[in-house]
Amino acid sequence: MNYVECLKHEMIAAFGCTEPIALAFASAKAKETLGGNPEKIIARLSGNMIKNANSVKVPGTDGRKGIAISLAAGAFLGDAKKNLQVLENIDKERLCEMDEYIEDGNVKVELVPGVPNLYIEVEEFSGENSSKVVIEDSHTNITLIEKNGEAVFKKNTEKAAVEEKVEFSFEKIYEYAKNFVNSADFNELKPILDKEIAYNTAIAEEGMKNEWGSSIGRILLKNNPGNFSETITAYAAAGSDARMSGCELPVVINSGSGNQGITVSVPIIMYAREFGIDKEELYSALVFANLIGLYLKQRIGKLSAYCGVVSASSAAASGIAYLKNEEPEIIKETLSNALAVNSGLICDGAKPSCAMKIASSLRNAILAYEQAKAKKSFEPGDGIVMSDIEKTIATVSRIAKDGMKTTDEVILEEMIAAKSRE
Repeated sequence: MNYVECLKHEMIAAFGCTEPIALAFASAKAKETLGGNPEKIIARLSGNMIKNANSVKVPGTDGRKGIAISLAAGAFLGDAKKNLQVLENIDKERLCEMDEYIEDGNVKVELVPGVPNLYIEVEEFSGENSSKVVIEDSHTNITLIEKNGEAVFKKNTEKAAVEEKVEFSFEKIYEYAKNFVNSADFNELKPILDKEIAYNTAIAEEGMKNEWGSSIGRILLKNNPGNFSETITAYAAAGSDARMSGCELPVVINSGSGNQGITVSVPIIMYAREFGIDKEELYSALVFANLIGLYLKQRIGKLSAYCGVVSASSAAASGIAYLKNEEPEIIKETLSNALAVNSGLICDGAKPSCAMKIASSLRNAILAYEQAKAKKSFEPGDGIVMSDIEKTIATVSRIAKDGMKTTDEVILEEMIAAKSRE
């Protein structure tokens, strides 16, 4: 898979937090396969899916939270053909029916050990008929569909993994972005980038206009008037405020996450607008930042104990440096400085506090850029900073994927224990 195919695959619109929406999509697809309304729904999920769908409000459901409503709404109200916009414009008058369906014990959720971090298996039953849909590794990647125990679709996951492998490096991404607007790929990606600019800006503005979640963005802006760095940070956080609280506006995602999509793009978009930077330069910077964000998450995986906005904020600050035509070394140092400080921020699922994690990560990432410009960057040997940016990224990836595996397990155990005490 080359860069244009990668961006077309990854930069898609999602309606609401991607984990509950992926559950709704799987459930809608299972219902479509079943051929009728399910009498019972069983979802077998990885720990990270449970963690990320447990506490976030599901858009279109009037503030309802969690896994069961995602599954029920997907099956009865959703449209699988819309993929991650499956719950867009659903019939809200039927939400009380969903509540009764769940209260009657018709939705069951099971934790499945030893599966990929992103794993969804939804089985639905109606009379003697049954259907099953399995999604693995990315939010719409269906690997199996069964009807009455027989496979009607099965994906060769090993072959797909080889085909989808993307060769990332800083130098390749930088060169691609620099040549982007004059390449054949520009016309293919321009509509996606225009959608990213429109959608992600709109939800950031909505989060700033109205009270959503913990209003981190609004608080940050109120307390720092006239500070542009804080303003772009506040707007990115505000987008998450709205999105984590069920706002019914779509977002163009990055690495399977709307929060990462907002974080990687909104600061760059606002910077370009504030300083009157040419639209084509903005497109180039967005391509650069989105690819850097995907590169940082490639070896970590879409779901882990490592908070994804660390990658996205590091990519955003690097994208701002790119937009300002800084030398490649300054951009590399910005990325390295940000990763050196922000790495280790944990992911404890999707919920209102994600907005504050965005604010914290972006503040440090912007400081990392100022640090690089001041020629005060961290040096190789300073903790996890290595001799070049590729090695630093590899180190961070290993820490996030392997080193934080036990952290991930403990976070899930604590969240499940807390829920059982409610």
